[in-house]
Amino acid sequence: MDCPRWLPLESNPEVMTKFVNCLGMKPTWQFGDVYGLDPELLSMVPRPVCAVLLLFPVTEKYEAFKQEEEEKLKGQQQVSPDIYFIKQTIGNACGTIGLIHAVANNQSHLEFESDSPLKKFIEQTVKMTPEERATFLEKDESIRVTHESSAQEGQSEAPSLDEKVNLHFIAFVNVGGQLYELDGRKPFPVVHGKTSEDTFLEDAVEVCKIFMARDPQEVRFTIIALSKDSY
Repeated sequence: MDCPRWLPLESNPEVMTKFVNCLGMKPTWQFGDVYGLDPELLSMVPRPVCAVLLLFPVTEKYEAFKQEEEEKLKGQQQVSPDIYFIKQTIGNACGTIGLIHAVANNQSHLEFESDSPLKKFIEQTVKMTPEERATFLEKDESIRVTHESSAQEGQSEAPSLDEKVNLHFIAFVNVGGQLYELDGRKPFPVVHGKTSEDTFLEDAVEVCKIFMARDPQEVRFTIIALSKDSY
């Protein structure tokens, strides 16, 4: 059986904020662009930040690194049981998987409507394995329909379902004072060391810089932060 495919989400903070709001997350936290990596530009990002999304190109260099990393880390990491991790089994759904990772690991910060489909999905899947969560997502109509309408909303024309998209979203979160990289294409979360609420954005950006250094010729990197709405 072919794996299901969705239209890719654009790396557009407004589209992402609207997406999670449509699924019942209150707009007390919002997605916004991180315009640069130097301290001055990072200081413009509203705080606190509870999640960072990185959109990056999947190149041959990256794929080779991913294989090496998997072999090296297998069984070597201490991953908190509090981490919510979901595998990606739906083509082009990495944007939605990134949003689920960002939201599910920050429920203590975020607020939801009483009938939130996103909150309900997280509650129904919290005791499942990452693979079971992926299967459950394939059958979740409210998330799929919201994803499809969000994918049509960006500024650029949505590519066709069959078009090969070689850009990929991952999420960074702080759980228990550790910085985690959550990528549904990987078999497990990746631990990147200690972090805190105050230093989280800077710590996540340091890992993003490593992604960029791996492919110095590439310019297709976007960083988006989930920040508390300061208005």
